[in-house]
Amino acid sequence: MFIDLHTHSVKSDGGLEPFQVVDTAKEAGLRAISLTDHDVIDGVEEAMKRGEEVGVEVIPGIELSAKFKTETHVLGYFVDLKDAAFLEKLEEIKRVRMQRNYETAENLRKIGFPVTVEDAMELAPNGIIGRAHFARVMANRGYVSSVKEAFDKYLSNGKPGYSSLQLLSPRDAVELIKKAGGLAFLAHLHLTRLEGQELYDFVKDLKDAGMDGIEGYYTEYTPEMQAEYQHLAKKLDLAISGGTDFHGKMKPHISIGRGLGNMEIPYEVLENMKKLRA
Repeated sequence: MFIDLHTHSVKSDGGLEPFQVVDTAKEAGLRAISLTDHDVIDGVEEAMKRGEEVGVEVIPGIELSAKFKTETHVLGYFVDLKDAAFLEKLEEIKRVRMQRNYETAENLRKIGFPVTVEDAMELAPNGIIGRAHFARVMANRGYVSSVKEAFDKYLSNGKPGYSSLQLLSPRDAVELIKKAGGLAFLAHLHLTRLEGQELYDFVKDLKDAGMDGIEGYYTEYTPEMQAEYQHLAKKLDLAISGGTDFHGKMKPHISIGRGLGNMEIPYEVLENMKKLRA
């Protein structure tokens, strides 16, 4: 009766085909997942079809990157995969993403890592690349010991390889998801690096823009963070979602449904999200 509502496939920066993500979820005993590739929905229909075949509920999803003073992503669930305005905006986002990749490559070059966009593209069979591809190249070449180290030292927000170039603001991301008929949830709150009143004000502002909830379960949350964020959701009358940020071999330390090994996200979380659509 467990779920994972934050997963990625090769359609963005994951290591498995969409159907393989579903198969992996089935093997892990999960009841439901959402495929939330970065800024694209290209693999969602394939995942949903596979889910019907093997008995795993697949929620259509996406993870939108947003420009803010810290790293901010917004998860969209139950989006209309055929919404013309939504699809048009995703094409624009894709163009900006590629500009960001070139900026990331240049940032890495400046600090002594000659990693190019072309190098990253060799690991991306679908032509969509992100930081995980750069991290994998760095790990493969021995510049770092792991993908995690590449993120921790060079590619996370505030680190020398990071590029903040984005098309959308957090409010824009929420509004885009809502206009496409979806539910909008703020992802991995700890990466915003906001705390206390500042975090409260930020989340409340997004709620005022139509945001439905926040990610209350996440791989990197400490027990204290999880308790704090879930309390914040209750305080602001927001729903919670939860996921591992599974990327397959691109982030091999994260297991689907289990994160670093001890996550359990109850199906009740998804049931509560569905009630928002009733």
